[in-house]
Amino acid sequence: MDKSILVYLILTALVLCFAVYVKAENFACENRGTLSYARSRVAEFAIWFLLAGVSACRIAVGNDYWPYRFNFRLIMQNRHVSSEIGFNSIVRAIQGLFGYDKYLPVFGFFSLITVFFFVSAMHHLAENYIFSLFLLMTGGYYFNSLNSVRYYLALAIALWAIHFIFREDYISFFLWILIGANFHKSILLVIPVYIAVYFLSKLDLKAWMAAGYVLITAAAMILKDPLRTLLFKIYPFYEASEFDNGDVSVTNILKCIAVIVLFLISYRFGSSEDPKKERRYRFFLHLNAIALIVFVCGGFIPESDRIGYYMSAANVFLIPGLIGRIKEDRVKRFMTFCVVSAFLLYFAFLLHGMYDINIRLLPYRNWIFQ
Repeated sequence: MDKSILVYLILTALVLCFAVYVKAENFACENRGTLSYARSRVAEFAIWFLLAGVSACRIAVGNDYWPYRFNFRLIMQNRHVSSEIGFNSIVRAIQGLFGYDKYLPVFGFFSLITVFFFVSAMHHLAENYIFSLFLLMTGGYYFNSLNSVRYYLALAIALWAIHFIFREDYISFFLWILIGANFHKSILLVIPVYIAVYFLSKLDLKAWMAAGYVLITAAAMILKDPLRTLLFKIYPFYEASEFDNGDVSVTNILKCIAVIVLFLISYRFGSSEDPKKERRYRFFLHLNAIALIVFVCGGFIPESDRIGYYMSAANVFLIPGLIGRIKEDRVKRFMTFCVVSAFLLYFAFLLHGMYDINIRLLPYRNWIFQ
């Protein structure tokens, strides 16, 4: 194990230190012009700068780094690539400015905007900023964005766009998802899912909702062949590829189940007098339930984890909120300990796995010192 792993460890520690000074969005809106507001915005900028810097300065990091560089060349040669028009247009524009096969500025640009949307999503949706950022980092969402450039940009946009739904600004939500679809069209899935879940979240939780999810799971298993056919009409290059392997992520399934358990504990030992927060918790819980269905039934869908992440990634906002609503200090401390310990353990396994040839996020290299 090389010393470059320290880059990721120090980065995580530094951004969490800055997160201590970041205030929730409602505080920021009510305290513009104050020293606390200025300090909060500076801390948010520092978090973006550090995360974007480590991502933008990488070279040969990620199993798809060189395949992306190859595709950049094909795009400039006007040859066929599977990526969307928005991505291809930006690649052409950047290489038109810096020169053919100048791939570092391309990776740098997408790093800057991907991290921007992640940090902006935190700004609008995080009830406990430092806790949510801790989950974002140790849960691997940031580090995995060093791979799968197009997808993680779309994921970051999808998370950020949730705040438009909470404001019931559906036009802005649709527009931003359509923009995201120009980089990875899988993001279009969130339009019906997020909208349906938002209206469902206005209802109190009932037993029939759980029964409905069970029926959806059964239907997905029964209709898996027609669903595969439909999927491969949209993504024909995935059929019989290395990704079409029937894998099911037990880890993702267990994480979704654990969130449901935390939800039950939160509602057993806590309460909230804020109906807006309760609606948000229900929204995120429904997303978690849908993610669980995808992870359980998704063995017939290539890279089903990516579909599930559009829903389960929102748990970085749900988990701190659920723990925060627990009234009994003893239970709250115990659940905080359990969550932090579980994510630190997961982070340790994640870092260890980054050396795998199919991941290659470690060793970390950057073009400044290479």
